[in-house]
Amino acid sequence: MAIQQTNGLSLILRLKISSDAAFSQVASAIGEAGGDIIAVDVIHVEKDYVIRDVTVNVHNDAHRERVVESLAQRPGIEVINVSDRTFLVHLGGKIEIQAKTPVKNRDDLSRVYTPGVARVCQAIHEDPSKAFQLTIKRNTVAVVSDGTAVLGLGDIGPEAALPVMEGKAMLFKQFAGVDAFPICLNTKDPDEIVAIVKAIAPAFGGINLEDISSPRCFEIERRLREELDIPVFHDDQHGTAVVILAGLLNAVKIVNKQLSDLRVVVCGIGAAGVACTKILLSAGVRNIIGVDRAGIIERNKTYENPIWDWYAHHTNPEGRTGGLMEAITGADVFIGVSGPGVLKPEHLKAMASDPIVFAMANPIPEILPEEAEPYVRILATGRSDYPNQINNVLCFPGIFRGALRVRAREINEEMKLAAAEAIAACVPDHQLNEQYIIPSVFNEAVVKAVSRAVAEAAARTGVARREHAVPSY
Repeated sequence: MAIQQTNGLSLILRLKISSDAAFSQVASAIGEAGGDIIAVDVIHVEKDYVIRDVTVNVHNDAHRERVVESLAQRPGIEVINVSDRTFLVHLGGKIEIQAKTPVKNRDDLSRVYTPGVARVCQAIHEDPSKAFQLTIKRNTVAVVSDGTAVLGLGDIGPEAALPVMEGKAMLFKQFAGVDAFPICLNTKDPDEIVAIVKAIAPAFGGINLEDISSPRCFEIERRLREELDIPVFHDDQHGTAVVILAGLLNAVKIVNKQLSDLRVVVCGIGAAGVACTKILLSAGVRNIIGVDRAGIIERNKTYENPIWDWYAHHTNPEGRTGGLMEAITGADVFIGVSGPGVLKPEHLKAMASDPIVFAMANPIPEILPEEAEPYVRILATGRSDYPNQINNVLCFPGIFRGALRVRAREINEEMKLAAAEAIAACVPDHQLNEQYIIPSVFNEAVVKAVSRAVAEAAARTGVARREHAVPSY
């Protein structure tokens, strides 16, 4: 039976190998099960046996069991322990807090804590804006989730969401030097979420909403944006939208088309689909058709979902009806933020010349790249093991870095458009091709470019509170 390929697991197998068994038997057992040996380390040696740690790459949990079973069946080989390196990375959590100033004596203590700290507290009491200067607020973001829409896992609860939010905090720090802390809330009530975030907001310079299910996420973000004077950004919506627009800006250069002339199909009208549509409209795309499980979102039709009702009045100018095939016929661009297997080769054959397909469902896209390749000009996915990965890491670190630098009150549409253009510009025209329309997440120029563009857009649109603090780098 074929093994379903995923991003893979890396295991450390602790093996007790008797002196009667050669290591070649270990290698054979792992190889016959399809495992890939990465490293071998000697842990302990005795006259009659040796204990080794063997690092092996496998595809998924079922493949792991096959490798372990293959080893266990060999005489003289005992599997003592199996460790998943991903789980090992998570032991005790992935982030920690470190002091910037050491406390080595009483004088140090009196400055960072009582009695010296009282003078700083009084200064902030007299002028609350000084919290941006004298506390962690100036460079700290709350990563807030209720665990209802985690990755491809759905509603798994706040505790299970915590590893994802920790990872997000790591990326903020690694890529942009922004301190972030995970806040996982044990409530699904929008009123309670808004109240809690407002209550903790004094300690933070920005709020990153994450993995909150639709349509609740729209109301929560809207209310927090209205009621707080710091940036509130739902990354599942706007981060995805910004990076998709960045990729599309470069893709149309290759196929020699204009945004204003495109016919775009957006499949999956949830948080990301709506945000993608809004930013594409702002960027100049005029013909967008939304498709969900129920079919095309029909022009001027009334829907119970207020977001779909908005969608019906701002998209589908041709008044198309039906399903995906009716929507995609003659389309230049397909953007999928839905689920695996939605898109078929017959859909691609019905598209216009030089079709552009962004199949973003993760981990399994709307169509596998191998199936799509004969029929598309440009293909992008959310996966790291294919070219043109559309990854939010290209977006949110730089956006918050720029917003925090100028103490922006919000992240507005102009700032998002500026971020998308900055990301796209990190792929110079002489490097641009069908397999390279979006920069790598490890391209150090991206955060700097996005931060600068966002800060300038914030100052230009009047939401910056430090107008002369646009970084020059």
